[in-house]
Amino acid sequence: MIPESTYVPETMYVGVYYDPGDIRIETTSVPKIGNDEMLVKTLATSLCASEAMDWYSKREGGKILGHEPVGRVAKLGCDVTGFEVGDRVFVNHHVGQMNSYWGVRGRFTKDPVFKQNRLDPGAMAEYFRVSAAHLRADVHKLPDSIADDVATTIEPWGCVLGGLKQCLIQPGDTVAVVGAGFMGLGFVHLAPLFGAGLVIALDLSDWRLSKASELGANHTINPQDTDAPAAIRSLNRGLLADVVVVTAPSIAAWNSGLELVEPGGNLHLGAPAPPGTQFSLDGANSYFNEITINSKYSADHRDTYQLIRLLEAGKVDPRPAITHRLPFAELSSGFNLLSQAGNSLKIVMMPPEPVQSNVVATDVATDPVKAAAHVG
Repeated sequence: MIPESTYVPETMYVGVYYDPGDIRIETTSVPKIGNDEMLVKTLATSLCASEAMDWYSKREGGKILGHEPVGRVAKLGCDVTGFEVGDRVFVNHHVGQMNSYWGVRGRFTKDPVFKQNRLDPGAMAEYFRVSAAHLRADVHKLPDSIADDVATTIEPWGCVLGGLKQCLIQPGDTVAVVGAGFMGLGFVHLAPLFGAGLVIALDLSDWRLSKASELGANHTINPQDTDAPAAIRSLNRGLLADVVVVTAPSIAAWNSGLELVEPGGNLHLGAPAPPGTQFSLDGANSYFNEITINSKYSADHRDTYQLIRLLEAGKVDPRPAITHRLPFAELSSGFNLLSQAGNSLKIVMMPPEPVQSNVVATDVATDPVKAAAHVG
């Protein structure tokens, strides 16, 4: 009899994005691994706000969702060392090269190879293949103290950690965060680790602002009710914020953020605006105000490693921002929660038990009732 820990089925469920109103659970083959690769059984993965941006997620033939997983090693190639079947691991979705032009300059996520090394077929699946490049750079055994749902935040808040490194925060700086979604709350929660003094959260949702207070914001502002620049000046000795982070993916939000930065300060773009949109700056103000504008795409291997250590040390606690834990059969409902952006933040999905041999792929793919019946 094959031990349960080493049993791997031939087929598995995956979650596929076709458009915001068409999220399907389908079946596909479990990936095969090479001698220098690893197969991981997904324990949990979470939905990312970027997956709700149609221009970013839509692909011909659908895109398998998920890039924030925690899993357990199910199979190892014969050349893999340092891991054992049964190890619980975090795997970053992409990895860059260490010795490329971009890697040497510390811009690992800008290396063209970064996006080429991806989880196969994605993390919203029962199993995924981990490449040799991943194993060399960004696969981490997890301590028992980091629960599965918490571990799904390593990648997204690793992005936050990487972004804060770009923010040039000086000890005591006032930091304003525009947008109190899951990523914005990460900036609120982690900014004090970089020396921030006052941390101010801005959002149009009072519910999200209450979460920001729970996660460490000293003050909150709803711009619908309050003149935001005036409110910041009243809290900050007549000055605007030293550092402003904008996590809302729109040019309007970027412009609003720019109005909140004190001359000599820093504006960090924490989310992308749609392609083709234009961000215009006043020529004189751009010169005389000395405001630094920067961004950081994704998390590299340093960011994820450091975030894991902060979680293990208890310096970072994302649990108040994890609002939903759903079975894989409810992926469409989870995606609706993500898209509506109401009283939800991080939505963690728990994959089902392995597909049984009598499950017919076409039935599951076309009949969500049958799919749900076979899950769990």
